[in-house]
Amino acid sequence: MSKTSIQWTQRTWNPVTGCDKVSAGCAHCYAETMAKRLQGMGQKRYANGFKLTLHPDALHEPLKIKEPSLFFVCSMADLFHKDVPYDFIDKVMDVIKSTPQHTYQLLTKRPDRMREYFSWYCHHIPSNVWLGTTLEHHDYSWRLVELKFIATKSVKFLSCEPLLSDLSALDLSGIDWVIVGGESGSQARPMQKEWVLNIQRQCKEQGVPFFFKQWGTYGEDGIRRNKKANGCMIDGVVCQEYPKAWRGRYE
Repeated sequence: MSKTSIQWTQRTWNPVTGCDKVSAGCAHCYAETMAKRLQGMGQKRYANGFKLTLHPDALHEPLKIKEPSLFFVCSMADLFHKDVPYDFIDKVMDVIKSTPQHTYQLLTKRPDRMREYFSWYCHHIPSNVWLGTTLEHHDYSWRLVELKFIATKSVKFLSCEPLLSDLSALDLSGIDWVIVGGESGSQARPMQKEWVLNIQRQCKEQGVPFFFKQWGTYGEDGIRRNKKANGCMIDGVVCQEYPKAWRGRYE
């Protein structure tokens, strides 16, 4: 567990590492690249590389942090992968419930399994949990539908990163936050500015906070360069809003 440079959170917590590719956004997975690098460095937690691995010894880590923090849960995995037993997810939830000072972001590409878990195995969703799904391409619009079906008063959010297609006619009712970002790395695929503006417009029209993380390897002008040089401004403005539940605590 550590502080992170991911702009929309504060800390990462990985009681699970490793995953399998399920959609277009997984093609150049940053977590897989990082896991293999850490494996090569001899990091014990990544002895299995990017093969899904449970880490019971990591469950207690948030208990050590007293300062209220925003945690991205399983930045190096997907908590709702089919091979993560529900009884292990229960243990993750027990830690979350016992640390109400923290806020936990659960982001998945498998919202159907997330929905099943919270519908049949864990009927009470802690108030300090945010539920999110990745919607990187219009082919996976079903994920938004699955997320909306989960009955909760907690924050629900979309991560459109890496954004790989235009997303039009988004029904954001019941959604509290949208994150957008371009892909980075040597094999990065371009993100069109028009796609970003279209999502930003829909968020504004529907009253949903919009967080633009980065352009990635291809800049606002479509030119390939270092992602830091491309930055995160849209027409000269940084657009990084947070859900109402978090405003004043982190912005």
